[in-house]
Amino acid sequence: MILHQLIDYEVLRMIWWLLLGVILIGFAVTDGFDLGTGILLPLVAKTNMERRIVINTIGPVWEGNQVWLILGGGAIFAAWPPLYAVSFSGFYLAMFAILAALIVRPVAIKYRSKRDSDRWRAGWDAAIFIAGLVPALIFGVAVGNVLQGVPFRFNNDLRVFYEGSFFGLLNPYALLCGILSVAMLIMHGSAWLVLKTSGPIADRARGYGATAALCTIALFAIGGLFLWAGVDGYVITSAVAPAGVSNPLTKTVAQQGGAWFVNYGVYPWLLLAPILGFVGAVGAFLGLRSRAEVTTILSSALSIFGIISTVGVSMFPFILPSSLDPKSSLTVWDASSSHLTLFIMLVVTAIFIPLIVAYTTWVYHVLWGKVGAASIEDKSGHAY
Repeated sequence: MILHQLIDYEVLRMIWWLLLGVILIGFAVTDGFDLGTGILLPLVAKTNMERRIVINTIGPVWEGNQVWLILGGGAIFAAWPPLYAVSFSGFYLAMFAILAALIVRPVAIKYRSKRDSDRWRAGWDAAIFIAGLVPALIFGVAVGNVLQGVPFRFNNDLRVFYEGSFFGLLNPYALLCGILSVAMLIMHGSAWLVLKTSGPIADRARGYGATAALCTIALFAIGGLFLWAGVDGYVITSAVAPAGVSNPLTKTVAQQGGAWFVNYGVYPWLLLAPILGFVGAVGAFLGLRSRAEVTTILSSALSIFGIISTVGVSMFPFILPSSLDPKSSLTVWDASSSHLTLFIMLVVTAIFIPLIVAYTTWVYHVLWGKVGAASIEDKSGHAY
């Protein structure tokens, strides 16, 4: 028996669907508080020292947190090539805006203190705010469009054609998801600032975070109701051969109202995902009000896990549905790389993901504790 055949093709596809979800959630939980902190910068920090404290809470960790984004892009490219081709082509301008913002952020962090000028620093602080807001909003908008279906199709040669536009992405439901994403990450950023700072910064963060947590609860509920009443989901109407060749055109697909809720009827335990989304946000709200710092950040992370997982389990087995030609929709069973490729990637991932998790855990352990004015003024040159 060939080694890669030790694991069924169907099982490998499921494993990589789960791993993609883990990577995306890992990015949202880690770099999510970086983005939320950037959005909160002008709101919770009123003096230059306060702003330096806020920036230095994420200064040592933001770069490592972005490893998850790189892993996500690499996983999509290698494990789900059609998904990579469609999403990175159709969402090109949106992706460019995200990458531009993520590039601006480190530049702003490093350069804001290079000149002793209030105007100079204010400009870079505005850049940090924008660099937090833009990715948070666009990631949510992208998810909202995926839930509705993306206007692409394949021809008989599997050549992809995308017929949408950047401004077409900014539809009401997608913007609702974008605002939910912003609120969720502000909640998470507030939880981080409460954990890493004290005094007026932490007090202001509690106020904004509590409001963001309530908004997260409300927007998540409204988004679900909107999805039930106003957004058609997708359902496969033909026989599916999970172990077959990756060709999305071998199936037929129909759009149906309420289709994104069918999985919960078949597997009621999947309701745990949206429940965790709500419970985590409620826990973050209560933690912010009661000053329970560790509980707050864990609850916020739990909410992010629940909200993102809800999207995944609602859509399964779809990864990227097509509103233009439903049969071109990409699913777990027809959009993956070969059996051998998925197996080799799994072996590599089994080696490196634990290393990344172990290293990240060690870094946060070393950096545990609050950032204050004393650590900024110690003249060691390590603070931004």
